[in-house]
Amino acid sequence: MTRASKLFTEEAQQRIAGSVTQAESHTSAELLPVVAGSSGRYDRAEDIVGLWVGLGALGVTWLLVQGVEAAPWGELRPTLGLPSVVGLVLGGWVVGVLLAHLLPGLRRLFIPRAELAEEVDKAARQAFFDRRVHHTEGASGLLIYVSLFERRAVLLADAQVLEKLGQPKLDALCAGLVEELKQGAYVDGLCRTLKQAGLALGEVLPRQGDDRDELPNALAVVD
Repeated sequence: MTRASKLFTEEAQQRIAGSVTQAESHTSAELLPVVAGSSGRYDRAEDIVGLWVGLGALGVTWLLVQGVEAAPWGELRPTLGLPSVVGLVLGGWVVGVLLAHLLPGLRRLFIPRAELAEEVDKAARQAFFDRRVHHTEGASGLLIYVSLFERRAVLLADAQVLEKLGQPKLDALCAGLVEELKQGAYVDGLCRTLKQAGLALGEVLPRQGDDRDELPNALAVVD
């Protein structure tokens, strides 16, 4: 699985932090970008991959090896006995789980899209509260949440931002960010989204002379 801290180097984080500062120079709102390597564990998907690999190993071995052989006293018995069958399935399951853990793309094939979306939304809402985006003065916080494994982004706004900016504008900003992420422009995409959000918020929530930073002007990285 891609580690967020590996993808977003110190230089990239500093660049994004600068974009946060620049965006907030236009508005009284507080912006916080968060990047997570993954929003869920998805253990069930690993187990499913393991089961398929185990059954596949059993099926191939059965076709190649299975037959009957003469046992002492003239009895006939299958070439693959119960211990061999159990060993093949269990060994294949272990190999499959390891493969799913090492190859995120393989695991993603066995996770429903609805589950991916649900886990990202849940993690974004947790970050929204845990990182105090919801507790800014004037309810003017905006969370920009990106989850790398799921390839999804979420923009969560507090009451004042949602009222002034509107959900359609937030959806448009999120859609633009996702398109950039699909092209691999992770840093550029976040910086551009922060700039666009700052300009849009500056029109409806302009910065006041007594505004102060309530959240760190930095990228929060969650591996």
